[in-house]
Amino acid sequence: MDATTIQTTQHPEGPSKKLFWGCFIVLVATAFGFVFRSFLMPEWGVQFDLSKTQQGQIFGVSFWPFALSIVLFSLVIDRIGYKKSMIFAFLCHVSSVILTVFATGYWMLYFGTFLFALGNGAAEAVINPVVATMYPKEKTKWLNILHAGWPLGIAAAGLLGITLLHFQVDWKIMMGFILIPAIAYGALIFNEKFPVNERVKAGVGYLEMLKEVGVLGFLIIVSLCTFELGNLLGWSTTVSVVLIVVIMSIIGFVLKTLGKPLLVLLLLIMIPLATMELGTDSWITDLMTPEMRKLGFQGGWVLVFTAIIMGILRMYTGVFTSRMSPLAILAISALVSAIGLQWLSVSAGFAILIAAAFYALGKTFLWGTMLGVVSEQFPKGGALALNVTSAVGQLGVGIIGAVFLGSIQDNQIDKKLQDYDLEHHTTYHGEYVTEVKRSIFGEYKAVNQDKLTQADEETQGVIAEVENEAKKSALSTVSILPVFMFLFYVGLILYFRSRGGYKPVVLKDAPESLH
Repeated sequence: MDATTIQTTQHPEGPSKKLFWGCFIVLVATAFGFVFRSFLMPEWGVQFDLSKTQQGQIFGVSFWPFALSIVLFSLVIDRIGYKKSMIFAFLCHVSSVILTVFATGYWMLYFGTFLFALGNGAAEAVINPVVATMYPKEKTKWLNILHAGWPLGIAAAGLLGITLLHFQVDWKIMMGFILIPAIAYGALIFNEKFPVNERVKAGVGYLEMLKEVGVLGFLIIVSLCTFELGNLLGWSTTVSVVLIVVIMSIIGFVLKTLGKPLLVLLLLIMIPLATMELGTDSWITDLMTPEMRKLGFQGGWVLVFTAIIMGILRMYTGVFTSRMSPLAILAISALVSAIGLQWLSVSAGFAILIAAAFYALGKTFLWGTMLGVVSEQFPKGGALALNVTSAVGQLGVGIIGAVFLGSIQDNQIDKKLQDYDLEHHTTYHGEYVTEVKRSIFGEYKAVNQDKLTQADEETQGVIAEVENEAKKSALSTVSILPVFMFLFYVGLILYFRSRGGYKPVVLKDAPESLH
């Protein structure tokens, strides 16, 4: 009896649409939380007397608990059950809103955000493997449709947030709107029966699932998690390295295998992918603001504009998956993303919207299709392989990608201000680029912001213009990442072609007695 037969037995009319849309709305809820907190942070800064560092810490806690949560739940989710994990996520989301609404200071805002991120990770640990199991023959299509919930949630929350801010609605009422999608997904899935993961149905053991990821796969995720916690708790690099060695020694002793080489490569490629997509997103709104202001719009409209494009396209992923293999979609998407970023780096006026639309088109299918490929090629990895892929992307952009993007920008400002001084016989660089800092990419010089705030209006204008030019130039540099990704995906296409073409790996179900 194959997986399709079992699925039909469990769901006489096919996979549960209520369950799918419940999973979809989970991502809408996470998007609402992300957007509203971004919109309200300036007001919280004033009301609760938050420093920029404290605001940054609250933003930061939106990410790392997600990655830890999704990995930890992936390790146990087949044992505790999908529904219990989703109930935990729901309670985290609702508690987060309540804690934030009644916040009296920094720590309540911090832990409110922490709870929301924890719920996001627990929920995504469920929805990815559930949807992959519900649609075993169309994983890439339905995972992309599932992840349309994020950009559509961004667009809906952005439009709603802009409207509420325009009418000066109390921020506590704004936070309450997050409960709408949270309660919606809770109501949809509460009475639904979750499918059994294909790995479990096939009788693939827990240890075999771990061995799919292997020592190298765990080394990637353990290293990223350890360094992230080290940054948070102030550990030295030495402490982080020692901790990694201890943890990996235990994992190596248990697994005794390096893991699947292709899966390790797919995990590594998630770092530039997430940096190009998630990292660049944080720049684009800021980059667009001067040009959008000239057109009479807020910079935030660009985020809404690109999110709508991505959401609509993802809903129609089937049009593309019926004509192209997942690897072809990935290669084309990477190439279009590279062109879009280059175009953005030289655009002005309305052309910048066209370039942004092109960039949005390029990145639309990358994340969901990567999850589809991992699920199709490594079904024995179950929920773990699928969710570790997302976790590596999230952690990679936070630990490596964001620093890389910032480093590019600082170096561009340094160089361009020197060039400006040479051309105009001024001394701005020597006076204001005075702070020497260090990152994982080495030492660099940065603008002394305290000194700049005391400068005259002309000086501030000159440096602001140089910073804007540096951001555009940096986009050109970042476009190297999707070019590298394009070459990687082309290499995969050639590899699979040498083996007879790309074909999903299908697990045969174990006898009922082994379930």
